[in-house]
Amino acid sequence: MKIRVLALSALLAISSSALAEDIKERTIRFGHLVQPGHPLALGVQKFADLVSEKSGGKIKVREFGGSVLGSESQQMSAVQGGVQQMFVPATTTASALVKEFSLIDTPFAFQNTSQVDALLGGPFGTSLQERLPERGIVGMGFWETGFRNFTNNRQPIIKMEDMRGLKTRVMGDPLFLDSFKALGTNPVPMAFGELYGALESGALDAEENPYSIVLTSKFYEVQKYMSETNHVYTANLVMMSKRFWDQLSDTEKQILSEAAAEAGEYQRTISREKAKVARDQLIANGMEINSVPQDSLDQMRAATDPVADGFANSYDPALVDLYRSEMKRIRAAYP
Repeated sequence: MKIRVLALSALLAISSSALAEDIKERTIRFGHLVQPGHPLALGVQKFADLVSEKSGGKIKVREFGGSVLGSESQQMSAVQGGVQQMFVPATTTASALVKEFSLIDTPFAFQNTSQVDALLGGPFGTSLQERLPERGIVGMGFWETGFRNFTNNRQPIIKMEDMRGLKTRVMGDPLFLDSFKALGTNPVPMAFGELYGALESGALDAEENPYSIVLTSKFYEVQKYMSETNHVYTANLVMMSKRFWDQLSDTEKQILSEAAAEAGEYQRTISREKAKVARDQLIANGMEINSVPQDSLDQMRAATDPVADGFANSYDPALVDLYRSEMKRIRAAYP
């Protein structure tokens, strides 16, 4: 028995040694756009802790927040080129690589987060990520920024006509631009890092973002009204450079994949908890928040549906069919 125990100990020591040799000293530059305390930043920090733990401290993750590594398009290009190892942009940004990511941004598509989780955690989310490697990107799963609401300096939005003519910052995705034109606004594509200054100067009247971004970016200082439209759910794609990924051992790939999945569960949970807290804090900071009547939301949906359908007609029919069949199933399962 003693000999067997010693032999087992020796075998485990050899396995641990071999495992350690599979993990090299590496540093991952992980960029994002938001400020400290935002759920995305907290997700990156959780990922860094998990990677350090799982790699015995050999793989280090350095966080670069607040757009210090550049705009959405700049950081995505850097990840494609292997200059930057990781980035967590909105899936709206990822649509520049695979346009069908825009299906996630279909206005008024989701009624709750259970529907979101079922779509992105199922075959549709997997199919989207499978198209990324040919673009120099490896998808590491979906995190979230959450449901978006409309803010402005003119008046509460009670009916769709209240949005008419407002100069509104939107992300540069064509679906966003055309959807906000259909809502009657004057949409202006602009990098996120430039938004606060544009609102402060009056160059823009309005913007649209989830509670946590409005809070951590201090938009309540330059916007008076928030109207709870919940018009789009923003998912975030955790991107890794394929050039970097291809250099990794199988052990390192497993460590990073497990850490991204575990950090994702944490990030989505804390994002939803913080959304409720952020709403209260925005009110405490003087922002006036109002609900939008259901008939007004129905009118907005009717205005944007033709836009979404028009874009869908230009996408891969197989992915559109998968999206529509999954959404039909999910809405029935999670009403």
